Amino acid sequence: MSSLNSLLENYRLEVRRPWLANLAPPQRVWLAIYDPPEERRLRILVQEFELATRSAGKTWVLVDLTDQFGQWMGSHRYREAYFEAPELLPSAIGGFEDHLAARCREQLKGAGPESVVALLGAGSLYGLTQLSTLLDRIAPASEGRLLLFFPGSHEGQIYRLLNARDGLHYLSVPITS
Repeated sequence: MSSLNSLLENYRLEVRRPWLANLAPPQRVWLAIYDPPEERRLRILVQEFELATRSAGKTWVLVDLTDQFGQWMGSHRYREAYFEAPELLPSAIGGFEDHLAARCREQLKGAGPESVVALLGAGSLYGLTQLSTLLDRIAPASEGRLLLFFPGSHEGQIYRLLNARDGLHYLSVPITS
């Protein structure tokens, strides 16, 4: 069995467990951890995660983060200036973080306490924002579970996006292969 199939099986087990209603927002976040080179294969399996969720009697909402920076930058009024002087971009990243959090919270509006909101494309945010910042901003708005597809690794509560040196410390539930 491949590591992604094992990840899917472990997700099936997790989504079928009884959901406690009184958990703190970070504890309602699941990180499905997989090797970064498996990103394309994982994207093919996303529908299987949806089927596993629905067969457990839960609803599914998929939010693809992959092109969010491009959409934000494409609509930004100073985009040409940032292309001409990219060193100015870090001063605008707060606006991107606001855009990203608002987009995710918008998707959460229709999701109830028996919903899984899956976030795909976390690797595309590397170097732009911290995932912990995004999760801290959107987890309180989620009544159900947030499932972050996480290309990277973890040791204890330290998660490394794309296996990078810097890690984020988060109180989520890891789902591994």
